[in-house]
Amino acid sequence: MTAPHRLQVAEEVADTLADGRGVVALESTIIAHGLSRPDNLRVARDVESTVRRAGAVPATIAVLDGVVRVGLDDTQLTAVAERDEVVKLSTRDLAPAVAAGRDGATTAASTARIARLVGIDVMTTGGLGGVHREARTTWDESSDLTTLGTTGITVVAAGVKSILDVAATLERLETLNVTVLGYRTDAFPAFYLVDSGLPVDWRVESPEQVATIVSARVALGLHHSAVLVANPVPAESALDADTHDRTLRAGLAAAEQQGIRGKAVTPFLLDWLHRETAGASMRTNEVIIETNADLAARIAVALSEGRS
Repeated sequence: MTAPHRLQVAEEVADTLADGRGVVALESTIIAHGLSRPDNLRVARDVESTVRRAGAVPATIAVLDGVVRVGLDDTQLTAVAERDEVVKLSTRDLAPAVAAGRDGATTAASTARIARLVGIDVMTTGGLGGVHREARTTWDESSDLTTLGTTGITVVAAGVKSILDVAATLERLETLNVTVLGYRTDAFPAFYLVDSGLPVDWRVESPEQVATIVSARVALGLHHSAVLVANPVPAESALDADTHDRTLRAGLAAAEQQGIRGKAVTPFLLDWLHRETAGASMRTNEVIIETNADLAARIAVALSEGRS
């Protein structure tokens, strides 16, 4: 099988890129692993509609039957949401999954890599991965960070997941030369929470301002790493901070007691928060995904208008 057969760009996405118009890359791990059925398919469709309403074209990325697909039709989107053997694929997992003909959902890291490979310069996710709380002994750090350090893409996210070591993650982003912008905020958000308690150095007020910064990075030759636009969840949809902290402490203790380690910690804690907050954390997650997609689309449109 030749390389072109292993990566297919949907016609609409390819035509939009050729015309210089806005495209937004969407990760598929949220669909396959982040949301429960049947809500996952509903949210996936809603997010694509959100991108279109804002004037851009959605390009959900996934691996189906060993083919990397950039832009899914509804049948393919349904397959990602409903097939039982869809594996989670970070960048290092892409080649083995393709070679084996597997189905896979892309993480933020692998989505960013594939997006840039085909010329997409904006993507959105819920919350980024980062440095784990026990990283001093486990060395557990998401590949999202190193990928952003070497991939020139603009990412819209609600900060990083609040279950992580947010301070250490911000330090790593600085080391990796990732520009962090707070969208209409001076505080770095932490996924379920509007404010992690840590500041951002640069605040922006509009998609056009983000586009101007991205263009300046290109002009200065600084576009080999990412721009992270930290977009806090709307305050009315955020989790109560005290409830969040109390529930997270209990979840961390349970993970320790049950011997949960490594990459199993994040899904364990997210599921714990979902159950212990009676689904409130999942509702917050859905709002985050929708609002980030809207902002990413408006940034993609602003970038395309700036180029034209």
